Order: sequence, then C-alpha cells, then structure tokens
Amino acid sequence: MTDKTKKRQEILNAFQFRHATKEYDESKKITDEDFNFILETGRLSPSSFGFEPWKFLIVQSSDFREKLMKFASGAEHKLKGASHFVIILARVDVRYDSQYVTNHLKTVQKMPDEVVDMLLHGLKKFQENFWQLTNERALFDWSSKQTYIALANMMTAAAQIGIDSTPIEGFVYKDVYNFLESEGLLENGRYKPSVMAAFGYRKEEPNRPKTRKSLNEIVEWL
Repeated sequence: MTDKTKKRQEILNAFQFRHATKEYDESKKITDEDFNFILETGRLSPSSFGFEPWKFLIVQSSDFREKLMKFASGAEHKLKGASHFVIILARVDVRYDSQYVTNHLKTVQKMPDEVVDMLLHGLKKFQENFWQLTNERALFDWSSKQTYIALANMMTAAAQIGIDSTPIEGFVYKDVYNFLESEGLLENGRYKPSVMAAFGYRKEEPNRPKTRKSLNEIVEWL
C-alpha cells in the first residue's frame, strides 16, 4: 500500500467514524494538546478574501453552560456531557470600508498601502455585485457561511484523532444573541452567533451504520 493510498484510507475511515454524537461520556476529557490541534485546524481554514470572519468561544464553565441550555434546547445533552463546547461567532463588520477589513489587510496579511487600496476597491465592487451592502444581515450571512468551513475542518480533524463532535443549530438566535451580548462577548455588535459544536467522546456506539446516497446519485459530470 502506497503512502497516498494509506492516507486516503485513513481519511475515509475518519469520515466513517464520525457521526452526530447524541450523548457524551462526561468522564472522558479531551487533552489540551488534542483540542489545540482541533482549534488550529479551524484557525487555518480558508475564508473569502482571507478575512477570517470568525471567533471561537470555548464554553467550559458549568455555570455558563447551564445558562446557555435555556436558549439552546438542541444542545442540552451536549452541554451536559461534552468535554469541550464551542460557539462560533461570525463578524458583521466586513464591509470594504470597515476598520476591521483595512486593519486585517495591513497587519495580518501585511499588504503594502498601495495594494490595500487596490484590494479595497475590488472588494467594494464584489460586495456591490453580490448585494452584500444592502443591509447588515447580508454581511452576516456571508461571514456565517464561512464559519461552517472552519466548523467542518474542526470536526474532520477531530474524527481523525478519534474525537467525536456534533454540529448544533438548535438554538433560539435572538435569545442567544442577547445572552452573549449581556456577557460582553460580541464586541458591541461586531459579532453574532453563527453555529455551535460539541466535542468529546461518545457515550454509546451508534445503533445503526452510516448511510449515504451513492456517488452516482449526487454527482453529475459535465
């Protein structure tokens, strides 16, 4: 077996292993080294224009988890048992003329001023063409979609080292937003909650094998 063949099989095995874990074993905890690895795969994830429009809130406080349960019924069992729980926030201030975008280009991407000006001009046209300047919701949706790229990479990376995960959308958005805002976690509205995820170790094995459509049903070559 070649190295490439072996690596392909390891990755497919991880996808077969991963499932939306319903309950976690509270007695098993993810090591700091392993969870930092998972976070690093989120940090290194791609994003449109490389703007990284996300922030990861790691909810380990039992008191905070109890409060969050009131607004996230879909996360109740995960909040009780998961080793680590993450709320992924999406940035709202990703307009071409925002301080965040200019600062990101200069300090993170280290672009020279003349290149920054050119990129901002191109971004303005892009955001106009795709109706992202019509309202704040359009910009949030753009950022929120990108947080799912980071989420998927984190879940896949976790599966590759034998760690379970569950993506979670089952929460009352307005209530979670107000709660996080009251806790001072949204930077005065610069962020909004996008999606949540639990990580840990399954309490029980799945009671049925993974099922998916065949490639022939979902792929069409043109």
